[in-house]
Amino acid sequence: MVLRVFREILLAFASSLGVILGGAILGSTAAFFTRMPPGLQMREMARVLRMWAVVVAIGGTFPTLRVIESGLFSGQVFALLRQLAVIIAALLGASSGYWLVTTLTGGE
Repeated sequence: MVLRVFREILLAFASSLGVILGGAILGSTAAFFTRMPPGLQMREMARVLRMWAVVVAIGGTFPTLRVIESGLFSGQVFALLRQLAVIIAALLGASSGYWLVTTLTGGE
C-alpha cells in the first residue's frame, strides 16, 4: 500500500517535471527556427506551462475532485491525504522544472 502511494507521488512529480522540461525544449526549437532568442522562449514556455503540468500530473480535475469530495464527506481521510500529497508532488515537480529552466537559461 505504501509503495503504491509512493509510486503515485513519484509519478506526479516526474510527469510535471517532464511537461515543463519537454515543453520548454520543444518551444525553444521553434524559437530557434524563427530567429528568436531560445533562452528567452524557454523561460516563457516554462512559465506558461507550470499550471498545465500540474493538471497533467494529477490526471485531470474531475477524478481529483471526486476523491477530495469522498475524503471530506465520506470520512475517507487516507484518500484525501493521498490526493493532497499527489497534488503537492505535482506542484513541486512543476516548480523544480521551472527553476531548472530559469537557472540554465540565465535567470530572470
